[in-house]
Amino acid sequence: MRIAVAGGTGVVGRHLVTALGAAGHEPVVLARSAGVDLTTGTGLAERLRGVAAVVDVSNVTTTRRAVAERFFGGATRHLLDAGARAGVGHHVVLSIVGVDRVDQGYYQGKRLQERLVLEGPVPASVLRATQFHEFAGQLVGRVAGPLALVPRMRVQPVAAREVAEALAGLVDGPPVGRAPELAGPDVHDLVDLARRWLRATGSRRPVVPLRLPGAAGRAMAEGALLPTDPGPRGRETFDAWLAGAAAQVSR
Repeated sequence: MRIAVAGGTGVVGRHLVTALGAAGHEPVVLARSAGVDLTTGTGLAERLRGVAAVVDVSNVTTTRRAVAERFFGGATRHLLDAGARAGVGHHVVLSIVGVDRVDQGYYQGKRLQERLVLEGPVPASVLRATQFHEFAGQLVGRVAGPLALVPRMRVQPVAAREVAEALAGLVDGPPVGRAPELAGPDVHDLVDLARRWLRATGSRRPVVPLRLPGAAGRAMAEGALLPTDPGPRGRETFDAWLAGAAAQVSR
């Protein structure tokens, strides 16, 4: 089965392409490197020819609502419209656990994406997952400087590879609407994970805990991004993932 992966070159997308191939499917990457611009729809019609399902793991890095809604809204509308014209029978999207409990710009963009998909012209499934094990390292890597500012946040991180495997399994079945939430095996303090990442990768940057302002910051610090239902849980712990990831960085 030909399955298109929007964002197939990203953190989850790369694992998903591998998982789909291992399951006997033909992955079709939707990315600028393949001549596709999700924000304008350029190249979608040609790449979706003969595709049975679309999995959207595309992403944008922003905290601004306007930017998030413009990206997720625009890309989703283009994917759904092109998919409906191409006869796509299943549209799967990756979202975030707790996205409806945090009023921050990025999460508002993801809520828009979910709504468009679930109300759209192509039968759909939405998988909400918690932050990936990579999240702490990504945060401290985004801002250069002697200090690593990390928001106070309770997280239950999951391996990106396991998220990809869950998406591959979901696309093989019928559309389910909202799928059970996927989370990692353990709850952690994000500040602690950032310290452990820096130490494991040989960095001496001090971590400064940052309490984000407003209701959104309070919600994240109090665990609004943790799962509330007994959905599936990942197997790989942060410590196991960190051992492998730190070894790759030190090479």
